[in-house]
Amino acid sequence: MRSCLIVVALASAASTVVAATPSKAVATLHPTPGSGVEGKVSFVKVEAGVKLSVEATGLTPGKHGFHIHEFGDCSAPDATSAGGHFNPGGDPHAGPLDPARHAGDMGNLEADAAGVAKLEYVDAKMSFEGANSILGRGVIVHANPDDLKTQPTGNAGGRLACGVIGVVKAE
Repeated sequence: MRSCLIVVALASAASTVVAATPSKAVATLHPTPGSGVEGKVSFVKVEAGVKLSVEATGLTPGKHGFHIHEFGDCSAPDATSAGGHFNPGGDPHAGPLDPARHAGDMGNLEADAAGVAKLEYVDAKMSFEGANSILGRGVIVHANPDDLKTQPTGNAGGRLACGVIGVVKAE
C-alpha cells in the first residue's frame, strides 16, 4: 500500500512540471558537397510571430530559394533527407508574405557581389509550438531563385546548404 502511494505521489508531481515554450532557436547551415555555402539562421519568438535573422556566405551573386523543410535531417549528400517544404496546412507554395503559403516558405536570400546574403524579417505564420512549429525541422538554401509560384517548390533547384533548427539555451 505504501509503495502505491509513493508511485501516485511521484506521478502527480511529474505531471505538474510544465516545460516552457522556447523563445530562441538556431540553425547552422552546412554546405552540400561541391558547395561553399555556410551560414547561420537565428529564430526569436516575438509578439507578431518569429523573427528570422540570416547570414549566409559562399553564394553566387543573386537570389537563392530559402525554405524550411519537413525534417531536421541533413545526412544525405544532396540534403534530400530533409524532405519537402514544411507545409502542415497543405497550402500552395507562395512568398513569405502571402496569407496562403507553406509554413516553410521564406522566399529568397539575395547574395551580393561577394556572395554574402543577409535577411531579417518577422514571419507571422511560424511558431515554436503547435502544427506550425519549426523546431527540429531543416533549413535549406537552394541553387536557384524561388519564383514564389511554381508548385510545390518554386523551381528553386538543388540544395546548396542544410541546417537543423534547434532550441537555444535560455539566458
